Amino acid sequence: MRKLYISAFIICTVLSNAQEVVWQKDIKSSTQDFLSQVTTTIDQQYLITGSSIQSNKLQAEGSKQNNGYDFHLVKLNQQGQEVWEKYFSGNNHDYLSASIATQEGGFLLAGTSYSGKGLDKKDESKGGSDLWLIRLSEFGDQIWQKTLGSASDEEARSVIQTTDLEFFVAGNVQNSAKGHGSKDVLIIKLDKDGKELSQSILGGKGLDEVEKMIPTKDGGALLGIYSRSTTGGSKKTENFGEGDFWIIKISKDGKTEWEKNFGGKGDDHLRTLALTSSGYLIGGESRSERSGNKTVGIEEGTDLWLISLSERGEEIWQKSYSFGNRDILMGTSVIQSQDVRAKNQDLTKGILLGGYTQAEGRIESNDETFWMLYLNSDGNEQWRKYVKGDGRQREERLSDIKINRDGSIILAGTSAEELGKENWKIVKLGDKQIDQLIEKQDIKIYPNPVSDYAYVEIGFNFKEADILLYDMGGRQLQSLKTKNKVTKINTQNLIQGAYLVTIKTDTNKTANAKLIKK
Repeated sequence: MRKLYISAFIICTVLSNAQEVVWQKDIKSSTQDFLSQVTTTIDQQYLITGSSIQSNKLQAEGSKQNNGYDFHLVKLNQQGQEVWEKYFSGNNHDYLSASIATQEGGFLLAGTSYSGKGLDKKDESKGGSDLWLIRLSEFGDQIWQKTLGSASDEEARSVIQTTDLEFFVAGNVQNSAKGHGSKDVLIIKLDKDGKELSQSILGGKGLDEVEKMIPTKDGGALLGIYSRSTTGGSKKTENFGEGDFWIIKISKDGKTEWEKNFGGKGDDHLRTLALTSSGYLIGGESRSERSGNKTVGIEEGTDLWLISLSERGEEIWQKSYSFGNRDILMGTSVIQSQDVRAKNQDLTKGILLGGYTQAEGRIESNDETFWMLYLNSDGNEQWRKYVKGDGRQREERLSDIKINRDGSIILAGTSAEELGKENWKIVKLGDKQIDQLIEKQDIKIYPNPVSDYAYVEIGFNFKEADILLYDMGGRQLQSLKTKNKVTKINTQNLIQGAYLVTIKTDTNKTANAKLIKK
């Protein structure tokens, strides 16, 4: 097992030094590892996922290993300590692209497999590369797996769970007999047990690559596609330049409801999507000056381009931002609050972007360094900050950024000591400016009503707390101590009815909330 190292961390800010480093973990590697994303679990722990070649030491210890890339997962608790580490191996290269925490607990993994049946892989190859899906429990134990594909080459890019607890998987397929161009977008819907419900291929006369997918409020999905294709096939909107943002809204049964193209005359590459109270945020990089339907220019090289859309895809605003050289946007998190005047509907308060910058022609001190950019709901910049590690490496590339419900921030990326040795670098930051925007409740219970397990979230600061469960007659049924902001409690043995959960902390704070057992 790889060792996780804690190191000191230095924060360099442009406008403000309002951050504190809660912890940093470096997962060391002797090979070129790929980190795909960080997934926040329902109890505010962290699943770090990507692709790695297992070390010779692991092979000697009897780990399943094929000298190729395997799915690699590390789960960390709220304090950054390792909970478990898992590898899932086929007999060839397997690359983990996306993961989600399911609403029922556990995870769904989606990756690209070049392996046939063998080791952890239970199904034969369908031909070429395939989609490999694995559903796990919260402890990392396998529940089911599926291999999906055809004689063509498929690659997984994104996976989501819909509001009806089913799944959409998005990927790309090359030169498919059922396709429209050289590369098309493949969308598959599955039920909770992995049974395929529908499949469709979207694309124009050229190359289309899905980069991101997010669930929508109505049970459907929004697809973000990098498009270099002309109209034809399923594509109804024409490109403006070399490469465009192509946005498709699909219904819960996988049917296209609307599509939009955004771009200038140059190359514009979509990276991120996010839900807002007014609709959607679309983000990526742009090499286009004002042209096409792009109304903002670029300052230098490749700049960030952000577009706000309504739920029907109409443009609300668009903005451009520059860190100099080639700016790469890797993550977008939206801060929401409850608007009491609008019957507790979500209201977007701010937007946090994360990425890194690459040198184009010259090297600056902040190239290859994690950065964060905070915007208000209208896209106006509030502050920007560079994030540097102790003993900063030559190449530091952010893969993902998430805002936690307590106002802290998780950044996950790679840090290279030397070419071909990319370590995983995970940083948890406390940021006073973000913290002030997060609405907190003293105690929150979810799901509520509950069937088997509930999560108790404590909104104020403490080092240790007692969680007490009473029936409505005042009889104490459970008592447990916790150091975590979110704690899982077992409600399987409770009979149907109402109960009282009480929190008592070492700071003499108390809070109560009602729990309903269904």
